[in-house]
Amino acid sequence: MRRVLFLAYYFPPIGGAGVQRSVKFARYLPENGWQPVVVTGPGAASGRWTPRDETLEDELPDGLEVMRVPGPEPQTASGWEGRLERWARRRAAWSRWWTDGAVETGRSLEGIDVVYASMSPWESGEAAAQLAGLLGVPWVADLRDPWALDEMLAYPSALHRRLERSRMGRLLSRADAVVMNTPEAAAQARRAFPSLAADRVYAIPNGYDAADFAGPALSRADDAFRIVHTGYLHTAVRQEERSDRVRRLLGGTLGEVDVLPRSHVFLLEAVRALLRESPDAGGTVEIHLAGELTEEDEREIDLEMVHTHGYLDHASTVALMRSADLLFLPMHDLAPGRRARIVPGKTYEYLASGRPILAGVPEGDARDLLEASGTALLCRPSDAEAMKSAIAGRIRARANGEPPPGPVDATLLGRYERRALTRELAGVLDRVVANAPTAS
Repeated sequence: MRRVLFLAYYFPPIGGAGVQRSVKFARYLPENGWQPVVVTGPGAASGRWTPRDETLEDELPDGLEVMRVPGPEPQTASGWEGRLERWARRRAAWSRWWTDGAVETGRSLEGIDVVYASMSPWESGEAAAQLAGLLGVPWVADLRDPWALDEMLAYPSALHRRLERSRMGRLLSRADAVVMNTPEAAAQARRAFPSLAADRVYAIPNGYDAADFAGPALSRADDAFRIVHTGYLHTAVRQEERSDRVRRLLGGTLGEVDVLPRSHVFLLEAVRALLRESPDAGGTVEIHLAGELTEEDEREIDLEMVHTHGYLDHASTVALMRSADLLFLPMHDLAPGRRARIVPGKTYEYLASGRPILAGVPEGDARDLLEASGTALLCRPSDAEAMKSAIAGRIRARANGEPPPGPVDATLLGRYERRALTRELAGVLDRVVANAPTAS
């Protein structure tokens, strides 16, 4: 069996959305002739973006070799020091620790056929390129988000974005294959970096694991109309409006992007309007939010029917999804004519749950997929009136005994099953190894 040095900072016992892709690839690659050897961080899970989820370790294959870069991890600079790092583009202590540590940890491995880097952090690509050179093998960059092409990311100025895009292009040009996680992001990468041969850029999306949805959903004893959202919210953007205006003035944002709709703000506005029109709905509607909330997220919650769960392990999150009468999928908004380059990871699991989806999404791959599924009620991201009408319509339909929309076409859904996606990744690894020059 061939061996892949699998470089992934986000890996169990760390949990969260950024870990799922790596966990599932590591789980199913052996079925496709590839044995991963994981190089990761020390696993010191803490903070909003790196919650602890030890249950994910149970999903890893027996005997998986995991090598950890020793800690402690340097603290991320904050305050004026952090601003100086961003404006001066100074390499942070954490970046040096991760890049140098990953190279030192992986350079002694033997029998490696290819290096694979799950990115972010973007420094993983730098480490992978160095390791590939030291080991004499090709390497693959897998971008879970589109880096400097991501419309969600703001930079201090247009110059900073251009410099980061140049850095991205230089690094990816050294990779033997580049994997983006949406077709839109892959197409944009080909346009942005002409030096990348089109046949070296692949689109392998995120997805769902059928094993996570095996068996019947747990039954509920109540008759509430349950609306569920899982994952992060981005209400804190309201606290950043002043700096966002400065960034826009300096060109640090990628066009007109409104991040606030990627939160519960407009959902709560919709429910308030529904309660004003139909006060009896107050005894029917429940809103469940699973995921780490910020103080800004908490301050928006002024309705008694909102239930916050904090971070849930992945199995509990899936169970909550499957208990919903309506799943809420919010995204950021974009200027007319622009297409989003990301699809939230939860989208695929929402579809796999078979539950109806209320999706406030812009044009892009996410909207195309949801429209094709037939299970989504679509509206613009900040259209609270449309959200209110959709919720009221589903409440009436349930009261009248009407079935929910769906199910999702099995062929469409199967395209995003983790085993199928891992086969695609294995195919990429096979091709870069087959095309690699042989040592003379």
